Amino acid sequence: MSVSAQDVQHVAKLAELAVEDSELAALTAQMDRIVGFVAQLAEQQEARGKEPPPPRYVAGPASAPLRDDVVLPADLVFPPSSFAPEFIDGFFVVPKLGAMEDA
Repeated sequence: MSVSAQDVQHVAKLAELAVEDSELAALTAQMDRIVGFVAQLAEQQEARGKEPPPPRYVAGPASAPLRDDVVLPADLVFPPSSFAPEFIDGFFVVPKLGAMEDA
């Protein structure tokens, strides 16, 4: 596979990089050498009888067991009713602010 100038421009656009026309030929040659080198590595592994590594390797197990979702009540030292002036049906009841009332 060879890299074309259009490939370099496309990659530059995706990376949001400005590539001057004067730099395009040099960048194309550099990217072509990089892609060629990676292809040689894959060929070397195939010649040894090894499969090339997968494109992306993630460390860790292939899957992990999931635990059941269990909702437990909050473990409070004191229940809200012991420190709240009013606590009705699981809600704190607070007085209205004077600034919020109609005159």
